[in-house]
Amino acid sequence: MFTTTPLIRNRDIVIIGLQQWYTAIGSNCKNIAREFARHNRVLYVNAPLDRRTVLQAKTDPQVQYHLQVITGKEKAIVEVAPNIWNFYPPTILESINWIPATTVFSWFNKWNNRRFSNSIATAIQEMGFQEVILFNDNDIFRGYHLKELLQPASYVYYSRDYLLGVDYWKKHGQTLEPRHIAKADVAVANSLYLTGILQQYNPQSFYVGQGCDLQLFDASLQHKRPAGLPTQQGPLIGYVGALNTLRLDINILEKVALERPDWQLVLVGPEDEAFKASRLHQLPNVHFTGKKELQQLPAYIQAFDVCLNPQVINEVTAGNYPLKIDEYLAMGKPVVATATQAMQLFETHVYLSKNAADYIPLIARALEENSPALAAERIRFASTHTWENSVNAIYQAILTSSGQHESEK
Repeated sequence: MFTTTPLIRNRDIVIIGLQQWYTAIGSNCKNIAREFARHNRVLYVNAPLDRRTVLQAKTDPQVQYHLQVITGKEKAIVEVAPNIWNFYPPTILESINWIPATTVFSWFNKWNNRRFSNSIATAIQEMGFQEVILFNDNDIFRGYHLKELLQPASYVYYSRDYLLGVDYWKKHGQTLEPRHIAKADVAVANSLYLTGILQQYNPQSFYVGQGCDLQLFDASLQHKRPAGLPTQQGPLIGYVGALNTLRLDINILEKVALERPDWQLVLVGPEDEAFKASRLHQLPNVHFTGKKELQQLPAYIQAFDVCLNPQVINEVTAGNYPLKIDEYLAMGKPVVATATQAMQLFETHVYLSKNAADYIPLIARALEENSPALAAERIRFASTHTWENSVNAIYQAILTSSGQHESEK
C-alpha cells in the first residue's frame, strides 16, 4: 500500500453511508472516519429516517432520539470523538424502493435527495466547514444527487460490497449505480474485484485496500482455551463468523467432516435457518458454539490448528474483502479458503481451494507444513493491512484525481 502518500490535512470531510454511527458493530466507514479525523475535521452523517423505519422501529432508542431531533428537542450534531461530529439529519425521507419503474423511482429519489442535501447543507454551515470533501460509503440512492446539490470540492464514491447482488439494491441500482460511479470525482474500492467494476464506469478509480483493527488479534497474548471445545483427539479445524448460506458452502463443511472423522470441525457464530437444518448437526465431529462476542474470538482462533473460509462463489461474495482472513493470519494460523478474485491478495500466505475436492488435501498440507517461521510471516503480512495505509491510499486517489481535474481546466 502507499505508505509515503502525503496526508490530506486540515480539511473538512463529510461522510454519508449505509451505516449509522451508533450501530453496535464496527464498520469500514467508522474506521475510515477515525483515521480521517487524525488530521481533519469530520462530520459523520447518519442515514436519515424514512417512513418505514419510523413505523417499524419507533421503539428503538436511537430512532426515538432521532425523532426528538426532528422535533427540535435534541441536538442534531453531537461530538462523538476528537474531530468527529455525528449528525442526525432532521428530516424524514419517503420509502420508495417498492416503486417498480426506475424512471419513477428516480424522480422521487431526487426529491428525497433534496431533503437530505438541505439538512446536510445546514449542518455544514453550522460547523463552518469549507471546501468540503464528500465521502460516500456505498450509498447508491441517498447520495445519488449530492454532488450536484452540495457541490463539494471533491466527491468520493467508496465501494466495499457488491450491493447489486442483493435484490433490494439490484432493482434500481443496476441502472443507477453505474451512473453514480461515473459522475464521482474519484471512485475507490477495498478489493481488486470491485475496483475492476468501478473502472468500467470511471477512469479515476483506484484500489485502496482494506484496513483492519488487529489489536484484539494479538498472537503474542496467551488465551485460556474456551470451554466447550472438543476434547477428542485430532486437530481442530475452525471457522469464525456468521454461518450464512448466502456466503458459506455447507457442502464443503459436510465433505470435510464426513471424510475426515478424525478432524474436529468447530463453527463459531450465529446460524441461519439452512445451517440449523443441515446434517452437520448430526455429525459427531462437528461442534457449534453459537454466537460469541468479538472479544472472545481470539481465544477460539488461537485454539484452532487450521482456520477455514469456505465461501460460496456468487455475486455477493466474489468481490468482498475477507476481513476474517486478516484476523486468522494476525493470530499466525494457517488458512484454507475458497479462491476468489479478492483472495488473490492473499495467495502467497493462504492455501486457496478452487473446488470442494481441494479442501481436504489443502487442510492436510496446512497441518503438515505449519511452522513458527510461517506463523511469523503470516503475522507480519496481516500487520501491513492498517487503516492508516488504506486511508493514505484514499488520500492519494483524491490528490491524483484533483490533479487530473486541474489539468483539464
